[in-house]
Amino acid sequence: MLISLCDDNASERAYIKSLVLDWSLRSGAGVSVLEYPSAEALLFDYADHCPDILLLDIEMPGMNGVELAKSLRARAEAVQIVFITGYSDFLSEGYEVEALHYLLKPVTARKLGEVLDRAVVKISRAEKKILVPFDGGEIALPLHEIRFIEAQRQYSVIHAVFGEYRLKTPISELETRLDEYFLRVQRSFIVNLREVLRINRAEVILKSGEAVPISRGMGKTVGKRIIELF
Repeated sequence: MLISLCDDNASERAYIKSLVLDWSLRSGAGVSVLEYPSAEALLFDYADHCPDILLLDIEMPGMNGVELAKSLRARAEAVQIVFITGYSDFLSEGYEVEALHYLLKPVTARKLGEVLDRAVVKISRAEKKILVPFDGGEIALPLHEIRFIEAQRQYSVIHAVFGEYRLKTPISELETRLDEYFLRVQRSFIVNLREVLRINRAEVILKSGEAVPISRGMGKTVGKRIIELF
């Protein structure tokens, strides 16, 4: 497994690298660690050395860590991103780029180990897909491309990044095929929590701008699940 470490501070890089190598010995996970002093240096090398996990400082001269993460996500890169920062001001941006976790400096061996353990579990678990009808046949639709699912009588409509898919399958059955990032927010709606931008009392607003109605009092449940997952 390849872990890339991007931080403009050489002593910080050395410290985090030592923690990663200690975790590797304790966990038995074989790792290689590459170090980068800037976001630009990492991007230049990215095609040849695409990491499984990226430990990323936020406050760097030039392109900062958030901008780097957005660039990778725009290219649909699935790397597990862990932000390392001295400030908590960037939490909303971390959610936007689906960061696995925030680690506040000074980083401890225990906290870093817990986050790396989580990353390994996510990497080892292949992304689930569901079969949906398309052009007279079927395609395997990755779950992360689903924004929300809507029940329409005996049908379910999957609203996805690249279009809509209508299935003659009850929404309750579809629910069993999804992962932990999906939540039934109302009798007729399931939302991909990775797509939620904000929440109010009556609906969730997705990053696409779409609004999905939620049951009364469901807003707190949605918020709690998002905090637990991200």
